[in-house]
Amino acid sequence: MVENEKCRKLRKNYLIETLSLNFPYFCSDISPMRIIFTYLQFNFTTMYGIITLPLVPLRESDNERSELLSQLLFGECIEIIETREHWLFVRNMSDSYRGWLDRKMIQILTVLDEERIANTPKYYVRVPILVCNETTSNAKMFLPGGSILQSDCKDRFTIENNTYSINLSELYQNEKVTGKKITETAFQYLNAPYLWGGKSIFGIDCSGLVQVVYSMFGIQMLRDASDQVESGEVIDFISETKAGDLAFFENQDGRIVHVGILLNSHQIIHSSGCVKIESIDSQGIISEQTGKYTHKLRVVKRVLLS
Repeated sequence: MVENEKCRKLRKNYLIETLSLNFPYFCSDISPMRIIFTYLQFNFTTMYGIITLPLVPLRESDNERSELLSQLLFGECIEIIETREHWLFVRNMSDSYRGWLDRKMIQILTVLDEERIANTPKYYVRVPILVCNETTSNAKMFLPGGSILQSDCKDRFTIENNTYSINLSELYQNEKVTGKKITETAFQYLNAPYLWGGKSIFGIDCSGLVQVVYSMFGIQMLRDASDQVESGEVIDFISETKAGDLAFFENQDGRIVHVGILLNSHQIIHSSGCVKIESIDSQGIISEQTGKYTHKLRVVKRVLLS
């Protein structure tokens, strides 16, 4: 693929910034070969970045008023595909979702950064909000559930020269994942308002709820319900479902437009207006308020195949 010319320019400008900050006088102890290598790195390799803010909007086009497609969580890595002024068209490395974001909202990675991240243990935030305390100033940062922390020390992590302490009990650490744990985690999002493209306790859509809850246990789902339905094993009868199974729903045209997490064979937690628990049968979801069907069931899939 031919690289975007503006991407090369961004790479070059970032190189100049990096050299200016780290080697303001191009000191004699800096190897010329090292400078050449750094230049080549930024001109002929794909650029990547990492999200260092709690939550970053991913938009349909390159302006602040554009539709929110999704949100990027702290610690997620992105591939930079194209640039327009201070906007970047990126691909989320976690789920391949694409959209535009503001250049100021990410940290561009060097090759050394990429190697360090690839070889550093990852921990997933499995509470809706993780409070992180900066160790020197005690300043706080609030990370949404599903955020990724990369650190050799389990009780702290460092980002942009700031070290934060964390509560280990609020991270996923490779224990066995069960349907009960999935549903108990989903319960924490009850009453969160529906937000198209949202992925946090302050606003979340149906597929965002599924993606975030599963990602808290290191299971990466795709972003949209129409893509998530391709994962897992079909369960033929709703009476055979288990906690943590996913129920998918279709519109009048037969398109998958909604998803929720089954608690058992007759209850589902999903985001529709807000995150709530409602009844379900072989036809679909039954509104707790009206007693009428609101979503037509298409298929049930099991992702946890143990």
